[in-house]
Amino acid sequence: MAVTSSTRVLAAPLALVGALVLGLSACSSGSEPLALVTDVAAPATAAPPPTTAAPATTVPPPATTVAPVTTAATTTSTTSTTTTSTTTTTLARQLTTPIPPPQDADAAEPVIEMGRISIPKIDVDSVMYEGIRNTTLDYGPGHWPGTALPGQIGNVVVAGHRTSKHRVFRNVDQLVEGDPIIFTAADGTEHVYRVTKVEIVGPEALWIVDPTDTPTVTLFACHPPGSTAQRIVVYADLEI
Repeated sequence: MAVTSSTRVLAAPLALVGALVLGLSACSSGSEPLALVTDVAAPATAAPPPTTAAPATTVPPPATTVAPVTTAATTTSTTSTTTTSTTTTTLARQLTTPIPPPQDADAAEPVIEMGRISIPKIDVDSVMYEGIRNTTLDYGPGHWPGTALPGQIGNVVVAGHRTSKHRVFRNVDQLVEGDPIIFTAADGTEHVYRVTKVEIVGPEALWIVDPTDTPTVTLFACHPPGSTAQRIVVYADLEI
């Protein structure tokens, strides 16, 4: 029987931050005019007319407007999210529910074979039937409807006579811890249980048929032999 425990998974995406800066530069150019100067010799007899030099004209370089460079730094922010995953493990439980005790213990019911039960310690080797009315127990040990089947998770409950008819459970009081109880299915599959405890309870102790979370067996019969005052109960666990 496996039990599984809880599992957590953490996922953290990597945050990436990127920045891109662009720089622009402008060049300016200008031209300065060339000044030309010429020297001319005057005639001896006449003075040359005065020469007026044209003032030098300076052409300012064209104004160059440099557009301001705007550098945009873009920051990308990534939010990291941590997700916690919880795995819930559900324990195995008996999937069936035992029926209530029959109102009429002597009423007829179908005869249904459920394989065999054997208890070597007390020489029991018998067909097991479905049902717990006396009419069924007259054939052999009866499986309480709604309790687990041999080999399944849960409580396999079986009743049997001690003094009437075949007296299949006459000597269950001789069983001790460790004695085997063997169930054989119709296909030949065997399930071996080992006795863990034997006790005496009152006839009102219906809790002995309650479901269990592990593969168990509960055998019961009237006690003492020939009386219905009490019940003898044998408990066993599936052999692993």
